[in-house]
This record gives sequence, structure tokens and C-alpha cells, in this order.
Amino acid sequence: MTLSDLIDPFSRAHTPPPRTLGRFTLWALRGAWPVLLPAALFSVLGGVTEVLTAKLLGDVIDRALSGSPATIFAEHGLFLLLCLGFFMLLRPAILGLSAYTQSVMMQPNVFNLILSRVHRYTLGHSVTFFDNDFAGRISQKEMQTARALNDVISEVVQAMLFALASVIGSVWLVGSVDWRIAIGLVLWIIAYGLLIRVFMPKIRVRSQARAAARAMVTGQLVDTVTNIKTVKLFAHDDFEDQAALGAMSTYRDRFIAFGHVAATFRFWLMSLAGTLPVVMIGSALFFWSQGFVSAGDIAATGAVALRLSQMTGWVSFTLMGIYANVGEIEDGIRTITPAHTLLDAPGAAPLEVTAGRIEFREVGFAYGRESGGVEHIALDIKPGEKVGVVGASGAGKSTMVALLLRLYDAEKGGIFIDGQNVSEVTQESLRRQIGMVTQETAMFNRSALDNIRYGRPGASMDDVIAAAKKAEAHEFILTLRDHMGREGYDAHLGERGVKLSGGQRQRIALARAILKDAPILVLDEATSALDSEVEASIQSALERVMEGKTVLAIAHRLSTLSEMDRIIVLDRGHIAEQGTHDALLAEGGLYARYWNRQSGGFVNPEEEAAE
Repeated sequence: MTLSDLIDPFSRAHTPPPRTLGRFTLWALRGAWPVLLPAALFSVLGGVTEVLTAKLLGDVIDRALSGSPATIFAEHGLFLLLCLGFFMLLRPAILGLSAYTQSVMMQPNVFNLILSRVHRYTLGHSVTFFDNDFAGRISQKEMQTARALNDVISEVVQAMLFALASVIGSVWLVGSVDWRIAIGLVLWIIAYGLLIRVFMPKIRVRSQARAAARAMVTGQLVDTVTNIKTVKLFAHDDFEDQAALGAMSTYRDRFIAFGHVAATFRFWLMSLAGTLPVVMIGSALFFWSQGFVSAGDIAATGAVALRLSQMTGWVSFTLMGIYANVGEIEDGIRTITPAHTLLDAPGAAPLEVTAGRIEFREVGFAYGRESGGVEHIALDIKPGEKVGVVGASGAGKSTMVALLLRLYDAEKGGIFIDGQNVSEVTQESLRRQIGMVTQETAMFNRSALDNIRYGRPGASMDDVIAAAKKAEAHEFILTLRDHMGREGYDAHLGERGVKLSGGQRQRIALARAILKDAPILVLDEATSALDSEVEASIQSALERVMEGKTVLAIAHRLSTLSEMDRIIVLDRGHIAEQGTHDALLAEGGLYARYWNRQSGGFVNPEEEAAE
């Protein structure tokens, strides 16, 4: 293990993040103290060396003035040699170690430690959390919080502890010269503290407002870019431009408000800083004229005064940065750290699928409203049975799937897989046992290989190719080439797979589901976005995906369900009919009306909803 590995930058936090600044900071930094403490120590020692520098300068001048030029080296050679060792060896070593601990051991690791914990917690939020916000804004908050807290810790260690040690040492040094000069320095420090106390809370609040406005700009821009095809198709470049300009204008106003406070603070700060050398050096000269201090004391006092005056500027600038970052951290905490609303039950065990039986036992869910969703869903799907679900838009089809995957918890009743309540097993194990192919096929802007291997990350290349061949995707994948010249399985697919046709995306999704090889398969409108010819070409691939699995298939296109073992007809959240395709047609009920009305094999949602 090297010194840069003393912090594990990806270690997990075993508790949720607190919602107050201090406790959140301790939560985020747990495990970093073996590096933070030495870094703080070296920073304090660095501040002490600054004071010793002034002290030694004064001593050198006093010793030079106490003797003749001819005897200075003979009389004070050892002292001068010690000074040489301090300036050329000890001081560089302390400052170098301080820089190393901060730049190599602390900053890179602390940032990743915070970001990994924040991101891991964010991933644990329910789908509703992400539905209610901009994707760009959430990712911006993650980066903002990690970066801001890392900067605060770095500045506290690098600048504030260094400055604090320098100030305390300076008071001691000046006090050793003359206690009256020390009193003047203490009074100046008090005035400086009052100035900080007045302005820093204002900077914190306005920085928080600026951070929120900046995140909204990011969210707006990402939302537009993510939906760029829709923007182009509706010729809404100007509309999106105005929306972005509105967010930017708000950000500009917040930035200007922050700038007014910052500029005012800097003015009073520089005015106060300018008084320190005048007061301290003037006092030293006065007491020297009275015979109370030596020439070397004047030099030491002057060096301290000039150093503190210079330090005032960068310390205050650092404090502004710290308070600005604190505002951003608090803004991020509010966004990211709400309690998870969908948790594993205490002591939840992994789901064990032995057969693949699915039971909906009087399930009800209305998204917290009085009506909507599903009600009294009683359904027993046998192991290996292939069940189709049909119904008008809003009938509850997608709600059933979401409840099965436990994206929401049922408000009434329960869902069981092989006798295990899905709310009492771990969410991760539940979703690993269910493969899913949807209408809006999820594609990452990664290689074709990575997108297929997402079904089973540890799969070999041979397994990936075998899955692609079963999904009839292998041949077209070999023809892919992206803008970077990558070909075949290494070619990147673009954001959301925009470089592929609808049929190609579905084949990639099917290959992913085949590779996952989960015992339960959900097809949610898996072919409704495809034309009939493309659908027919991948029907055999769909059949291969369903082999040996318990299948729940949702479709508007009824022809895709005609070969199912059973078809469930949903109407306004209830199961209205169920049976085979032929039996339902013979009943002459809702399914038969769907079949007779369909155009190209689709349920007409608007006409059905109007009844």
C-alpha cells in the first residue's frame, strides 16, 4: 500500500446521509481521518515556520548590530548555521510534506470518497424521485456537493489551519517584543473577526441561491439536448432558446447579487488590512525610540505585520470560497438526501426462484390517490405460463408491471413469487430474477458489447455473441461503425441508442434479456414501436427469449398475444376478462370488441376510453 492509498476512496457509508451540514460532513468523511489529521498537522507546522522566519530575521539583525562586521561569523557561526539549516532544509521539508499530504494523499481521495457515497445513495432513491426532477440537475447536485465539500476540507486544512497557526504564533512573537503591540494586534484580529461575522452569512446565503440557479440552467440545457430530436421536429429552437435564456437570466441575477456582497466585503477588508502594518510598525518604531525594543524587534514586527496584511487578503478570499461552498453543500444536501421511500424490509432475504410462479393477491394501488391504478387484482400465473395483458391506456397494465418489479409498494394485498412476498425480499435480488424488454428500449451511450453485457456483466464474449445471434442481432452489429472509427461490438450506439433503428434497438434489448436469462420475463409493449414487417422478423427471436420462462407480456397489438397461454383483459384497473384468445373471442366481450375494432392489430385506446 502506498501513501496515496491510506484512504479507500470508494468505501461505503453504512448509514443514510444526515441532513445537517456538520453531521453530513462527518458522514461523508468517515474513513478519511488517517490522512486528514497528518495533513492538518503539517499545515499547522507550516504556519509556525512562517512565524519562526520573522523571529529568526529579527535575531539575525540584533546579533549583527551587537558586534562588528569582522567578528559576526566567528561569534555567531553556529546560530547562522542553524538558520541556514532551517531555511534550506527544515522549512522546505515541512512545506513540501504539507503539499504532498494535501495534493496526493488527501484531495483526490476525499473527492471520490464523497462523490461515491453521494452517488450510491442517490441511486437508492425510488423511480419517483428521478421522475420529479431534471436528470441533469440531479447529476449536477452530486458533483456540486462532492466538489464543494472537498474544497471546504482542502481550504480548511491548507489555508485556515495554516493561517490560524500563523496568527497565534504572531501574537506570541509580538507579545515577546512588547505586550502593548500585542494588544494592538489582538484588537485588529477582533475587528477582522467582526467583519467576517457580518459578511460571511450573506455570502453563504447568496452562494446557495447562485448554486440553485446554476443547477437549473444545467437541468434546462440537458433536458433540451436529451430531447433534441423533438425540438427539431417541432421547430422549437427559439422556444428552447428562450427557456434557456430565462434560466440563465435568473442565474445572472443571482451571480450579480453575490458579486455585490463580495465586492463590498473586499473593499472593507483591504481597508482594514492596510491599517495593520501602519499600526504595528509605527508602534514598534515608537517603542524603539523609547528604548523598549531593539532594531531586530522592529524587523520581526514589520515582517509579521506585512505577512499578516498579505495573508488577510487570501485568507478572506479563502473564507469567501468556503462559505460559498457551504451554501452549495447545503443546497445539494436538500436535493440529494431526502429519505429513501422504497426500502428493503428489515432482514430481507434474497429472492429464490425455484419455479417461477407469480401471484397477485387482491392487489390495489392508486399512486396515493382515491382512484386510478389497479384494484382487486387477483391473478395466479403458473410456472412457465405465458400470460398476455391487454387493455386501453390507463387500464393499469404498466402499474401491474411496476408493482411486480417493486418500483412501488402495493397499497393493498401483495405480490408473491414462489410464495415469497416481493416486499419482503431484497429489491436487487427481485430485479435480477426478472428480465424485461420495453417499448422505449434503454440504451447507454456505450459499445454494443457493453449494452448487451448489461444483462450479465461478467459474461464472456462467446456468451454475448451467442445471445446476439439468438436475438438476430449479430449480423447487423458486425456492420456498425461509430464516429471514432470503432466497429462491430466495440462501436458506440449514441445516447439512448439513437444511431440504431427501432428494430435494431429491440434486437439489442432482446440479446440483453437472453444473456440475463432470468426465470421471469416481462415484455412491456416490446414490439409496438415497430412496423409489422420488422415485428415479424424478430418474432422468432421473441419466442426464443420466452422459452422455459414465466412470461407476462403487455401489448396493444393483439396479434402478438394470440399465442399466449392466457390473456388478461384489464378495464379501469380491474380484471374484466381472462382466457385464451379463442375463448375470449367466443365470449364476445371486451376483448372481442378490441379485436374487431383494431386497425392493424392495435387496441384503439381513445375509442375504448370514451365508452
